[in-house]
Amino acid sequence: MPVMHIPGHEHQRPREVSLAEIEDVLGNCHRCPLGDTRTNIVFGVGDPNARVMFIGEGPGRNEDLQGEPFVGAAGHKLDSLLSIAGLTRQQIYIANVVKCRPPSNRNPQPGEIEACSPFLREQIRSVWPDVLVCLGNFATQFVLRTDKGVTHLRGRLYQTGHFVVAPTFHPAACIYHSDWQPLLEQDLAMVGAWLREHPRDGAAQPGTTPAAPAAPEGPKEE
Repeated sequence: MPVMHIPGHEHQRPREVSLAEIEDVLGNCHRCPLGDTRTNIVFGVGDPNARVMFIGEGPGRNEDLQGEPFVGAAGHKLDSLLSIAGLTRQQIYIANVVKCRPPSNRNPQPGEIEACSPFLREQIRSVWPDVLVCLGNFATQFVLRTDKGVTHLRGRLYQTGHFVVAPTFHPAACIYHSDWQPLLEQDLAMVGAWLREHPRDGAAQPGTTPAAPAAPEGPKEE
């Protein structure tokens, strides 16, 4: 994973740079045209030491107004489903592929993703979670470096470097496609099973069901 130079750090290691330092470098960003149309930058929120990091596509209207990710209908749906993985909102970190709302909630463009992605990479390196949950196509394709869609990739775990990656549907998509929500729930249950099988202290919890094994390596089509 390429490393962005953060002032005051040389050969920075995972977890060395704080999220606040990354946000300071981001500043009042105008590195792409989204900076001219947003209301607020939506940097990210949550536990800076989270075991699980959720990555979405980009801010919507409510997120743009409040400057916080996943506070609208999709966020409420995600909050209601986190318990399936044995998680709460306070235990996770959430960020997006782009940090400014695309006009009319259109898809982010390649140049916008390219401009914003170094900051997401540094957020991942700062939190250094065990699991990345990729919500929707843009997050999945960015993390796994593939052009395949989440419909094809979901339902299993992928190992990419340090991280276990769980591609799944974006909660917003499940609002309009209710038949996808059971699949999202299955994927969150798989994440929860992996977390129980791989606690941070290294000892499996008694009575847990082994999680589906992670694939040897995630797809890397460029």
